[in-house]
Amino acid sequence: MTHARTIPRRRRSTWGESAIGLLLTGIMLFPVYWMLNVSFTRDQDMRKSPPDLFPAHATFEGYRAVLDDQPPYLGTSLVIGLGTVALTVALSSPAGYALARLRPRGGGLLNFVLLAAQMIPGIIMAMGFYAIYLQLGLLQSVPGLIVADSTLAVPFGVLIFTAFMSGIPGELLQAAKTDGAGPLRTFWSIVLPMSRNAVVTVSLFAFLWSWSWSDFVFASTLAGGGAHEPITLGIHHYIGDNNQQWNAIMATAVVASLPAAVILVLAQRYVAAGVTAGAVKD
Repeated sequence: MTHARTIPRRRRSTWGESAIGLLLTGIMLFPVYWMLNVSFTRDQDMRKSPPDLFPAHATFEGYRAVLDDQPPYLGTSLVIGLGTVALTVALSSPAGYALARLRPRGGGLLNFVLLAAQMIPGIIMAMGFYAIYLQLGLLQSVPGLIVADSTLAVPFGVLIFTAFMSGIPGELLQAAKTDGAGPLRTFWSIVLPMSRNAVVTVSLFAFLWSWSWSDFVFASTLAGGGAHEPITLGIHHYIGDNNQQWNAIMATAVVASLPAAVILVLAQRYVAAGVTAGAVKD
């Protein structure tokens, strides 16, 4: 009798938790739906009260504007994103290996500095970069934005690589040393291939930070008005004092979100393993 009563209670509890989860998911995803809705809404329907939950007279004007205006911005963002990924992995993976396995003096202090660096507001770093780039002639340049965006990703990358590489069995590294491999050869041939999940995780977050609105402060400060502007500024150009093309803005946001969404879906298995870090991988 007791067992028969507990089963319905457990089922009710499961259904209740599922309903709450669906409700919270719907609330979090509603802005995404509204972005899609507005991207198909005509300009004359924008100020309806109450607004239409579905575009009654759908239009593709916003997406036509994207195809006409945004390809150069999307191309620039793609180059900046890939460059940021390459620079971030190139700097953070050997640094993480050194902190995890070589244990240099001052490693604990360096970890603290990396954590502190992530707390510095982006606008402060942007102003510092502006003063430096002004002297070096790197303003309004793609390499300048790649370096600036990498400062957001490298500290995170070092922490992820350090945690992940700390879990690599020491026996493997000792065997490589016995076979005559030095630290560099060991890192390149053994440690880095075993850190695939961490590489994917760091690469994904570096790409997202350089592609998304995290790049807006650096882009507007260091590349505004130049020949090579990222998609964040491309979206911003639709907003003016007397003209706000909301369907074009939202259509551009939809198109700009697709690469990041596709990459996240494809890499989620590696990211889930990479962020936990510290486990031995096959």
